[in-house]
Amino acid sequence: MPNEEQGRPHYIAGSVGTVRLFGVPVRLHFTFILLLVFLLFVGIGGRQSGAMTALYILALFASVLAHEVGHALVARRYGIRTIEIVMFPIGGVSRPERQPKAREELWIALAGPMVNLVIAAALIGWVAMRQGFVAVEQLRQPTDANLAERIAFGNLALCLFNLLPAYPMDGGRILRSFLALRRPEEEATRIASGAGQALAILMGLAGLLWGNPMLIFIALFVYLGAFQEAAAARGRIFTAGFPVRAAMITDFRTLSHGDTIRDAGNLLLATSQHDFPVMTGNTVAGLLSRAALVRAMLSEGPEAYVAGAMDRNFTRLAPDVPLTEALPLVTGAGSCALVMDQEDRLLGMLTSENLSEFILLRQASEAQHKGRPQ
Repeated sequence: MPNEEQGRPHYIAGSVGTVRLFGVPVRLHFTFILLLVFLLFVGIGGRQSGAMTALYILALFASVLAHEVGHALVARRYGIRTIEIVMFPIGGVSRPERQPKAREELWIALAGPMVNLVIAAALIGWVAMRQGFVAVEQLRQPTDANLAERIAFGNLALCLFNLLPAYPMDGGRILRSFLALRRPEEEATRIASGAGQALAILMGLAGLLWGNPMLIFIALFVYLGAFQEAAAARGRIFTAGFPVRAAMITDFRTLSHGDTIRDAGNLLLATSQHDFPVMTGNTVAGLLSRAALVRAMLSEGPEAYVAGAMDRNFTRLAPDVPLTEALPLVTGAGSCALVMDQEDRLLGMLTSENLSEFILLRQASEAQHKGRPQ
């Protein structure tokens, strides 16, 4: 099982900052930061003060974060570590270290909406005891007086929206978990993803008819999310039962600790590799990626040594680690892990590109096998 000693996961590109809650890294996508600034800009004014506008936005942000932390805490009860929580404009995304089983996924998926439901119920109860209920029509106009009610209804909306049976929303995951109890995981994922894409198309059409760009944006997010989740599930299915050694590259070139950036550039042009292990004798000293090579070429020049540009904290994997558990470590574009034995001898490389090729060949093999007459 991958751990911090074997390697570190690649975080979602475009996310910045790291704050830990219950041991889980929480990061903000840059588009989320832009959304916060935009909401503050358009929200200040009218009958609500600037301070209350900022408080309302931060409260909704905290509600979305609490939703994702709920997922992470229940996942932890099943022994599933959360790699990170990333806040996007449309909501948060928590990335589990492994795909939960059907029964585990049901309770993990339910945890997030239930957190928002509890927050909404608590706020509504507090408002009812303090001043009594107000008409829903009065909540359309934001004021300092109805701040608590609007936060409560915001949480209620988050709960109901996430329970839509549209993969990768929580409702879609709940649907898949029920299907997976009686059907193969691939079929359950395909049905749930299809439902998510169909609902996204309907939402997009409704957004076009009503002239609602936000609804179109949400539809696009749901559609792409369903497509990506289906692809990720296929990857887990076609790598199940295989160790890292089955997909690793064994024919590769290395650099010496004393080589220059010019030497690395020449090797980059002469081969199809994008990442190069840097060796000190028979010991791996680091890993030089194409991006790091280019940065060093621009900042330090071609005569600089690769030792100054290489990554010394590279991702490493044991050859017998299941491929399904290695997937989160090398799914990002350009990701690379070095496969090493217990004596730290370099055995091979596992990249996102050759892992995709392995999955493609497995799909072709399965398709040919199903097409043969019995």
